[in-house]
Amino acid sequence: MRKIPEKVIEEVEKLREEIEYHNYRYYVLNDPVITDEEFDKLMKRLIDLEKKYPELVTPDSPTQRVGGKVLDGFKTVRHSERMLSLDNTYSEEEVRKFDERIRKNLKLEIVEYTTELKIDGVAVALRYEDGKLVMGITRGDGIVGEDITQNVKTVRSIPLRLRKNNISVEVRGEIYMSKEEFKRINDERMEEGLPLFANPRNATAGTLRQLDSSVVAKRKLDSFMYYVVNPGRYGLRKQSEALEFLKEIGFKVNPNYEVVEGVDGIVNYWRKWLNLRNSLEYNIDGIVIKVNDFEYQKMLGETAKSPRWAIAFKFPAEQARTVLKDITIQVGRTGVLTPVAELEPVQLAGTTVKRASLHNFDYIRDKDIRIGDTVIVEKAGDIIPQVVKPIVEYRDGDEKEVSPPDKCPVCGGPVGKLKEEEVALRCLNPHCPAKLKRALEVFASRDAMDIDGLGEKLIDQLVDLGIVKDVADIYYLTPFDLIPLERMGPKAAANLLESIEKSKNAPLHKLITALGIPMVGSKTARILAERFGSIDRLASATMDELLSIEGIGEEIARSVVEYFSLPKTKEIIEKLRRAGVKMEEKIEKKPKPLKGLKFVITGTLKNYTRNEIEERIRELGGEVSSSVSKKTDYLILGENPGSKYQKALNLGVKIISEEEFEKLVESKMKGE
Repeated sequence: MRKIPEKVIEEVEKLREEIEYHNYRYYVLNDPVITDEEFDKLMKRLIDLEKKYPELVTPDSPTQRVGGKVLDGFKTVRHSERMLSLDNTYSEEEVRKFDERIRKNLKLEIVEYTTELKIDGVAVALRYEDGKLVMGITRGDGIVGEDITQNVKTVRSIPLRLRKNNISVEVRGEIYMSKEEFKRINDERMEEGLPLFANPRNATAGTLRQLDSSVVAKRKLDSFMYYVVNPGRYGLRKQSEALEFLKEIGFKVNPNYEVVEGVDGIVNYWRKWLNLRNSLEYNIDGIVIKVNDFEYQKMLGETAKSPRWAIAFKFPAEQARTVLKDITIQVGRTGVLTPVAELEPVQLAGTTVKRASLHNFDYIRDKDIRIGDTVIVEKAGDIIPQVVKPIVEYRDGDEKEVSPPDKCPVCGGPVGKLKEEEVALRCLNPHCPAKLKRALEVFASRDAMDIDGLGEKLIDQLVDLGIVKDVADIYYLTPFDLIPLERMGPKAAANLLESIEKSKNAPLHKLITALGIPMVGSKTARILAERFGSIDRLASATMDELLSIEGIGEEIARSVVEYFSLPKTKEIIEKLRRAGVKMEEKIEKKPKPLKGLKFVITGTLKNYTRNEIEERIRELGGEVSSSVSKKTDYLILGENPGSKYQKALNLGVKIISEEEFEKLVESKMKGE
């Protein structure tokens, strides 16, 4: 066996400690102290050393988080102590009776409780020996679970090494998926014709059941821990102390817990989070109430299934009942036919819902949903309205069964599935106008070529009249094409043509976004633009070249190569080139002073349009989001702000004016 230099062993160990520390700062504390670029350099150095000296690779190395191990199945593991489930209630009266029973059994006038948010995720147990993660286990039946260690390792907020190396401990908590990640995954699945996840919890459960951990790694799961097995061993007397202990040894703990006295404190906490639940970036479905003192917990004991010292006080279900009046079919950019429920308007989670997703025709068949049914509607993950089920008892015989279409509702072309395993039906006509309409909407959108005035109604006319047959035809429009159209006089036509002309100089990443390459959104388009610098270079890129870029996986790489190999793509690129659309830009390393910072904008600004300031933030390395969350660093405040302003106040997000934003940029440029 070859001898490894001592200095290499020391460097590897030091790198691992550093990387885990910065993972902890970023994913647990949300307070990074180095840039992404600096972090990437540390990781690259460790990867290089482990490749050169594979004998040094250990299960707790940060390089093991990326996944890639494919299992034949999950082995079962017996829990060290039962993982109990909680009794739950929706009733304040029941909570008061719970408190009464506790006080009676403990012979106390008032009891101290911890109140915690009930995360809508998947329960997991984590075992550590000498500070190192050795096993992650699902709840299972509470007595026996499944070993999902390889998948757990991909969750960045779960430490592979604890911050106290000598500790052996078992902890429990929830792994969950954020609302934003849930939306991203479902958008991708819709484009690929795959069945959508019903909600973030289902998406999390499905992800953790994947046998290929590289798939899990791509879905950015997160975690909160809340329970220590055998807490007395670590000198812990109360649940509130256990939560602080978990933070101290490196776990992510939900920061919104409170210690309250008596039942009124419980009810006030529940009411507070009932109102604030939609401001969170993850789903909660109620609160968890626990007697704070562990000695009292022991005295109260447990039933066969649940502890007597804890209960879940759930929020009212965000569901509504309404009538499904009709089903329409949307044809997406890739030809996917999506059935949409047209509903009697109903109030749901603070908004009026008139339409809801039916996912696909298999879903309609499996749920036996019919036109005319009274149905239950809910917001999946508080985001997407969806039909949950029909109320069969309300049927009067006039309801109509729904059959999948045998032809495209837009062009009359054939429909079918591209792959046998797909659930989605697609229009198979490559010249379907609906595909072109959606493609044009993407092309003209703000993230793409930003063509002001080219909206949905105008696009409908241009396609329906045969004036535009592909996205490049936009650049060959004349006043004679436009003026005869509905609501399009000489002035409106001139303004639109000016906007089209201006878009020819859009940055390269916007052109890449505009082309609508499957699986390439605006973020990936930026990466590709920075790497290749021109459409021609990108068009000739090989799989290996694409896979060498951080953030580009096999599916995206294949999609890019396949897209540029199509004859129609080459024809469109040539038409865009002849029209004078900018196809390249100089690759230069610009300073990124706002790297790692997340911004949200609300209200009307004086010196920027919304698009201009978003573009400036991104050019300087910052991120822009459409909604305020705890991860937002700054809200830029303009005149007549919307609800984002109040949300930022509630969450304690820093609020700055346009002028303060400029000062922030200036100070960051100077390295202050």
